[in-house]
Amino acid sequence: MGALEGKRILITGGTGSLGKVLLRRILTGELGQPKRVIVFSRDEAKQHYLRLEFKHRRVATDEIIYKNADELLEFRVGDVRNYHSVASALRGADIVVNAAALKQVPTCEYAPYEAVMTNITGPENIVRVIEELGLPIEAVVGVSTDKACKPVNVMGMTKAIQERLLIHGNVRCPHTRFIAVRYGNVLASRGSVIPLFHEQIRSGGPVTLTTRLMTRFLLSLDRAVDTIFAALQRAHHGETYVPRVPSARVEDVATVLIGDRPVAVIETGIRPGEKVHEILVSEEECQRTVPRGEYYVIQPILPELRFEGGAGALEAEYSSADDTMKLEGLRDLLIHHHLLMTPRHQDDEAEELLR
Repeated sequence: MGALEGKRILITGGTGSLGKVLLRRILTGELGQPKRVIVFSRDEAKQHYLRLEFKHRRVATDEIIYKNADELLEFRVGDVRNYHSVASALRGADIVVNAAALKQVPTCEYAPYEAVMTNITGPENIVRVIEELGLPIEAVVGVSTDKACKPVNVMGMTKAIQERLLIHGNVRCPHTRFIAVRYGNVLASRGSVIPLFHEQIRSGGPVTLTTRLMTRFLLSLDRAVDTIFAALQRAHHGETYVPRVPSARVEDVATVLIGDRPVAVIETGIRPGEKVHEILVSEEECQRTVPRGEYYVIQPILPELRFEGGAGALEAEYSSADDTMKLEGLRDLLIHHHLLMTPRHQDDEAEELLR
């Protein structure tokens, strides 16, 4: 029986890029047929269009079978910042995936308290509701980011606090398994660099780089969902799952996307709060990180919660600068994920990515 068989699953921020792919994957039944899936977000327009999308795709496709989609899906307008809204949404849920976030680095720098409210108060509300109402929630998965590791920007700082709040949730609510996933840039998600580069290329350039030295981890939305599923299936209380994924120089991403087009590349300078290289596991965390399949698993900082001991899996921090992909490998990766524009399909692909 799958980990989601017969479960009622709540996805906060469920209308975002990750939330939509997570929803699609849950409804395929690959981890068992859920009893109900609740999409919780504050954007009623996105919920409306997502509802229409699912109602219009009732038949099986190569990827998806929406079995009883009308009965399975529930849409709730609400905000993780609001305790009572969270309390109403969590009643009756078995599993919670907290994908609600303010994630744009410059936005968080210019509106830091807004980031605190969503990225810190939101997860605290989830823990507090479970604790104070005694809800029998089985698992809560917090979606984190490489920017939470040795953070230098508000977005990363608030996500780092989210990780610690969820770890401590295991002490406050020992009957609930609070776990996290941490990964880098998601290919072609809303606000990421690839849709921006596509739009700049379509317009004839220039393509803008903040610095030619910059490197980033790269993974697809499906690989991000794989990480959530792996954590749900195998993570112990307080553990953080980190996928082993490739990294690349952002300049090389631009080079591959431009190809032989006469498009200029210019440097604009690092944006507020932006790192040159990202880190997924810090040197301090190495000693409590263990390998598990395709993942590194960071044991909780609170020793009473640790499941595994022994020597750490890493001798040094896990950085995007460590082993960047060559141009050919990067080109193959983008082709595999249908992200390399050809002149004939350029407009269609860009429109699909930016939808």
